[in-house]
Amino acid sequence: MRVGAAAPFDVSYAVSSTAAAAAVAAATSDARWRPHDLLRLQCLRSFDDELAWVRDAFARAPYAVVRRALTADGFVAIGVRGDGRARRYGTWAHESDIVSVVAPESLVQAQPGGGRGVLPSFVALAALRSDARAPLAGFVWGPTGSTGFELATNMPAVTEASDLDLLIRTPEPLARDVACVLFEQLQTVAARVGIRIDAQLETPAGGIALAEWAAGKARVLARHASGPYWIADPWASTAHGGAA
Repeated sequence: MRVGAAAPFDVSYAVSSTAAAAAVAAATSDARWRPHDLLRLQCLRSFDDELAWVRDAFARAPYAVVRRALTADGFVAIGVRGDGRARRYGTWAHESDIVSVVAPESLVQAQPGGGRGVLPSFVALAALRSDARAPLAGFVWGPTGSTGFELATNMPAVTEASDLDLLIRTPEPLARDVACVLFEQLQTVAARVGIRIDAQLETPAGGIALAEWAAGKARVLARHASGPYWIADPWASTAHGGAA
């Protein structure tokens, strides 16, 4: 297996058209809530075109992931996870509904319950955190996706076939040669465990696939609250969201 590059790291959510009205006047992205943070919510606001499975999913685990979208003041763009990759629902939460925030990096040392640590994504995560001399150890990073969700909520979300999704915070420029070494570390672990590892760099320009940056492409796709766009240098002082 290999570290993936083709599949988009940021999951696409079926966004409620009614809920989208809450963001019509949006012009900002609140830095308190970062993409891929998990929010524990005291309630989930309902909209007319809410999907049928959403209430049950939220009742099982009252968490939602922060997604990339501009929001109106006082609101946070969130995604609710259901069973399977096809069940993703995008909506908005009011900041007053947030009980707590779980950042991906806070989950690096977390352990799954019930003997589930033998699942491949958890095995890969354990291998990455155990090597203090490997390139990844020099970064702030953490699991997202199903692995992060299960570690944060204690609700089963990982399967034998689950990828391991990682977020690596890179506020400062990341040299291409360093990115290549980091990519190779992840690829080695992925091949040994037999799963796919997808890693995203969180840069000032937005989310960038590590695989794309390490490949030396002239431009890479940045996923930003205002929409995806192509950029040559994600750490340039003028980096910001724009049209794709």
